Amino acid sequence: MYYQTYDMCVDGSAGTPTLTTYLIDTPEGLLIRERPLVLICPGGGYCHVSAREGEFLALQFLAAGFHAAVLRYSVAPAIYPAQLLELSKAVALLREHAKEWRIRPDRIFVQGSSAGGHLAASLGCFWREDFLWKTVGARNAEQLRPDGLILSYPVITSGEFAHRESFVNLLGHRYGELADRMSLEKQVSADTPETFLWHTYEDQTVPVENSLLFMQALRQAGVPFESHIYPKGCHGLSLGTELTCSENGKELQPEVSTWVKLAVTFAENF
Repeated sequence: MYYQTYDMCVDGSAGTPTLTTYLIDTPEGLLIRERPLVLICPGGGYCHVSAREGEFLALQFLAAGFHAAVLRYSVAPAIYPAQLLELSKAVALLREHAKEWRIRPDRIFVQGSSAGGHLAASLGCFWREDFLWKTVGARNAEQLRPDGLILSYPVITSGEFAHRESFVNLLGHRYGELADRMSLEKQVSADTPETFLWHTYEDQTVPVENSLLFMQALRQAGVPFESHIYPKGCHGLSLGTELTCSENGKELQPEVSTWVKLAVTFAENF
């Protein structure tokens, strides 16, 4: 496996945003020459980047035969669009080096958990915006387009069911100006990529309505999606197993661990 970290700084970044790639070595003689890649955006309410939702997930996708990458993006006090520019820069980098790194350029999936799900879905909704590809030096907008989205209990809406803290951290002094625009159920179009979503019915932090609203918008736009709503489990489950469970044990919900296999099937059947 080739492991490398790249600087993802853009104008407005805070700290040191990075992209870490996990690329499977493909020796000569194998049937598979190029592999799909899952780019992971951990959650953290745009105030931190959760270690529980990064490399642990990357290793699961690696085990399934995918390349993986983890974006550790800027958080508050950095505000929008810094995080979206960093993700755009990451996708552009992966496509630029797709041949060299043996990545299928038409199979780059962006996964996000919680606020990371909002970031992933933001790129899915806004990838055609001129300011994104021009700012990060991409050839065109298509270089930034995710081929599919994989969203784990995503923050979506700034309305009734909002996780308000995420939007306050993301938008800062621009909250009043941009909160409605960043309510992503209002930004879905026919250009939004096919999407895999999962959530839990019991999530009290980011209510399941966030996923339901996004699904409804995808349906109205004619964009195919796959969804799984598990009946039990708190917010921030990650894998739901002991591997990603915090000391208090609240994120131990083993039945939700099936989402990874389901997401792999979703990606393999593109």
